Amino acid sequence: MKKPRVVIVVLDGVGCGAMPDADRFNDCGANTIGNLAEAVGGLNLPNLKRLGLGNIIPVKGVPAEENPAGAYGRMAERSAGKDSTTGHWEIVGVVTAEPFPVFPQGFPEQLIAEFENAIGRKTLGNIPASGTEIINRLGAEHLKTGFPIVYTSADSVFQIATHIEVIPVEELYRFCLIARRLLSGPYRVARVIARPFAGRPGSFYRTAERKDFSCPPPLPTLLDSVKQAGMPVTGIGKIDDLFAQQGLTDSHHSLSNAECIAYIIDRLKKGGPGLIFANLVQFDMDWGHRNDPHGFARGLTYFDHRLKEILERLKPADILFITADHGCDPTTQSTDHSREYVPLLVYGELVRPGIDLGTRATFADLGATAAEYLQVQPPPAGTSFLNQILK
Repeated sequence: MKKPRVVIVVLDGVGCGAMPDADRFNDCGANTIGNLAEAVGGLNLPNLKRLGLGNIIPVKGVPAEENPAGAYGRMAERSAGKDSTTGHWEIVGVVTAEPFPVFPQGFPEQLIAEFENAIGRKTLGNIPASGTEIINRLGAEHLKTGFPIVYTSADSVFQIATHIEVIPVEELYRFCLIARRLLSGPYRVARVIARPFAGRPGSFYRTAERKDFSCPPPLPTLLDSVKQAGMPVTGIGKIDDLFAQQGLTDSHHSLSNAECIAYIIDRLKKGGPGLIFANLVQFDMDWGHRNDPHGFARGLTYFDHRLKEILERLKPADILFITADHGCDPTTQSTDHSREYVPLLVYGELVRPGIDLGTRATFADLGATAAEYLQVQPPPAGTSFLNQILK
């Protein structure tokens, strides 16, 4: 066989139906792609349709394909959570048994005091809030005092917002590294996030220099196995942040779906063995969290249009996996992630078309399958379905 390569594209937040335990997460009725399709009067996704998206669940405008070009199914999350970190870790073989802590009342005063002492400044906020809301509420006071804005959300995150003219972005990153060091034990949040912003009161806006400071995975992942086997591992999007740089040989950081897709296509042109792991975050960041089904639909239409280019550039020994890390239903009252199954589409010249993979017990089945195909050490969790899909 020619040099094997695996391409994993994560459509961040594009879930496909509430899991049986969704009530524990206040997510009953969530169905990101199904609900948004209904909300916008139907989706037009011919390339995803051809691969078998409409064969996974009913999607208005995307009927089931009689002869899908890919294998298809859905995956359940076995980890205890519904955030990006646990979702991505599980895709590549690490199941998180204990959920990361959340702080719906804000962080303990003692922890904030330690952080303030370490950075030499007081802070503002220390409440759960949306990022755009809190900079509008506290941005003017931040401009006057120079005090960073600290906030959280329903996710396990410690977020720090500062104006780029008050605190340089590199200084904000230093604050995040300090917070990352302090947030251990019971305070070990999944991510510390730098949230720089600009503008004047009444017209503040977040800039593109957002940076996530994640915990490293506690066990070796598919990325580590591929790297140790001497093959390249390319992270695209925010993969570098989600894995704290672990297991990568190359990365292209971007929060733009268009840029990430361009990076995927450029890397595909080069051929060779290894792993390309990409995250398209705008579905979640710009449309899911902001309850914007029409923006979400436009984003899916754009991805589907560019997917044709991705498919055309696959080499004969490439296998493409398209999936998600959780849901983020833009049609519900909540602006948070949703506990959902995620879609699974598999395509390549060596993949048997039309194979129904059913409901996988864990996202980690994807990572186990990729590891077997690349002939590397399997990750800690997951059951390979390679024998079901290979011609």
